[in-house]
Amino acid sequence: MRMRKATHLVLMLLFAAGMGVSWAAAAGQGTSSSNSPSRKPRPRTHHAKSTKKTTRRERGQKVPAPERISEIQTALAKDGSFSGKPSGKWDAPTVEAMKRFQVAHGLNASGKLDAKTLQKLGLGSQTAGLAAPMPPVSSSSLATSPSLTPPRQP
Repeated sequence: MRMRKATHLVLMLLFAAGMGVSWAAAAGQGTSSSNSPSRKPRPRTHHAKSTKKTTRRERGQKVPAPERISEIQTALAKDGSFSGKPSGKWDAPTVEAMKRFQVAHGLNASGKLDAKTLQKLGLGSQTAGLAAPMPPVSSSSLATSPSLTPPRQP
């Protein structure tokens, strides 16, 4: 009878260890005396739903806000590529006007917005597309080590 209890305890400890339960909790559950209630170890579930929301990144280019589209259409109209009235909608005439503008300025004629096209339209960043992006500089790294790269020219 004693050997049976010892074997039972060892098996419970091995089972508990495999389930990730601590030895102390398993040892308390493995022995059954008349004073302590017996409990079964609770198995861990790996497929439990998480309360954390995950956001998936959507593929493809996003359509700009209507105000930004109107700005782009106005810039295309000043260049002569767009002949309509700015509507704030990224429609087929806008895409065709963008392609015409890109061809006229030696850009990739995709009809999509990119940094170089926005620069040529006068609506983009002055530094976008000119050089590889540089890592952000923290104030602590400026105090501890001198810069090995020359500063950017605006």
